[in-house]
Amino acid sequence: MTEYGRGPGPEPWHPEDPQYGDQGWTGHEAQQGQVPYVGGPQQYQQEPQPQQAYYQQQQGQYPQAQQMPYQQQQQVPYPQHPQQYQQHPQHQQHPQHQDSYGGQGQVWDTGQGHYAGVPQAADPYAGADPYAQQQTSGYPGEAPDLYGTPEAFPPPRPPSQRHLDTAEDWPEEDSPADQAADTFLAGGDGGEDDGDGDGDDNGRGGRRSGRSGGGKPKKRSGMACLIAAVVIVGVLGGGGYYGYSYIKDKFGAAEDFAGDGIDVTVDVEIPKGAGLGQMGRILKEAGVVASAQAFVDAASSRPEGKSIQPGIYPLKKKMSAAAAVEVMTDPSKLHVLTISEGMRNSVVYDAIDKKLEKPAGTTKDIAFKQAKTLGLPAWANNDPKIMDPLEGFLFPMRYDLTKDSTPESLLKQMVKNATDKYTELGVEGKAKELGLDNPLQVITVASLVNAEGKNHDDFRKMSEVVYNRLKKTNDVTNRKIEFDSTYNYITGKSEINFNVKEAKAFVHPYNTHNVAGLPPGPIGNPGLDALNGTLNPDHGGWMFFVAVDENKTTFTKTYDEHLKLVAEFQERQKQKNGG
Repeated sequence: MTEYGRGPGPEPWHPEDPQYGDQGWTGHEAQQGQVPYVGGPQQYQQEPQPQQAYYQQQQGQYPQAQQMPYQQQQQVPYPQHPQQYQQHPQHQQHPQHQDSYGGQGQVWDTGQGHYAGVPQAADPYAGADPYAQQQTSGYPGEAPDLYGTPEAFPPPRPPSQRHLDTAEDWPEEDSPADQAADTFLAGGDGGEDDGDGDGDDNGRGGRRSGRSGGGKPKKRSGMACLIAAVVIVGVLGGGGYYGYSYIKDKFGAAEDFAGDGIDVTVDVEIPKGAGLGQMGRILKEAGVVASAQAFVDAASSRPEGKSIQPGIYPLKKKMSAAAAVEVMTDPSKLHVLTISEGMRNSVVYDAIDKKLEKPAGTTKDIAFKQAKTLGLPAWANNDPKIMDPLEGFLFPMRYDLTKDSTPESLLKQMVKNATDKYTELGVEGKAKELGLDNPLQVITVASLVNAEGKNHDDFRKMSEVVYNRLKKTNDVTNRKIEFDSTYNYITGKSEINFNVKEAKAFVHPYNTHNVAGLPPGPIGNPGLDALNGTLNPDHGGWMFFVAVDENKTTFTKTYDEHLKLVAEFQERQKQKNGG
């Protein structure tokens, strides 16, 4: 007799064989090496047998056959034992048949019915998994185990369990939900037990021997459950917070401070081309406003709020958005330096000292001492009588001040802007064409024109006056320019009513009432309109002009016309002053 009784002889199968009592499914091929039986003409329904029985060897009884869930069994008679099977009293006895080995037989269930007349005995191994892994036998006639290799498919389920497709139909320890939960909580692949090592995965990582009664039921880790709960709460909490923040930002009032801010000032630079949204973000990052949206709302509610200029603004921290907008719409609060057209250098120096909070005279000293290192063109400073080497080279425009701004840096930037503009206009090439000695004289004429005129049309006519008076054929003024602005430049004033006789008696290289020709250098910083008017003069033959009022200038070609206009001007001045 072999260990499992599956040899070619008439020995019965051993009850511990995993395939014991597991044959005869409908539609399944019987295992090879198994002895078939001749079925009788009549079949009877068997009573369900108990799931457990005791092996009573001392009474000469063999174990009763287990009644399987699918009500199919097979037995091989034991002819070498004299004892008879004990038949259940409710079953009818039928004639036994002789099998091919001379033993007693029974009616075989073909899949359509049940055994009939077979003595039944209790199975001491009831509850064992009939689909557990089988030992491969090496005896002749034994069929190989087709489910014992790692790459094999799982063994088929019995017909009575083939409907287990829903989660509630699965056994508790093997349900897909439990396997997924095991994988998530344990961090593994779901094919290992928690420590007993008795899982029956057969290299397939799926089935455990939960029904065998030998393994311990899988226990859930309390810490793993706690971690899972924390994760779930965190996800729900994060989603709720995000939703709340989104709704608040989308539909709620923008966060804002109250009042004019605290006593902490910061310089905030608004770049060129910045929109209100970008301005608001810059102010928020600097701690000035509470939110960018509050600033956008406050600026949009005021007409001037949409025209905030770029530059540096001294603002306080924690200001209300409305207070910040009010400061930024006030041009005087803007931390910039604007050089207007025709402004003299002396005024520029004072403005730089004030903006950068330097002592008076700081910028002027730097301009005179460092003139050669500030970027002047080679054709500048060609006359030793020049009063200010930088006059005419501090180009009029707006300059944004930063925390790093210094008098030197500002002067260099102004000189560079002027030099670049003069090069662009072609000042050097135009000098000879206009009858001038050098490019510096072009800038000097432009500074005179800018000081006397009021608009572009005036600039063109005034440059014509200058060029005509400089001609050697001029016998009316004897090549004297006679501009009041040059006398005011010397005295540092801007008076239009002064004593002409005193002016003519005052000897100074810049006094065009006293000397012929142009002054040694510019008397201010000409703007673009004055430069263009100087380079493109009007050719109307103008020799004289009189400022009728603050907005109008009258030009004449003869001296008699000029004297008449001068008399009218003086009469108006007397009436204005109450004389």
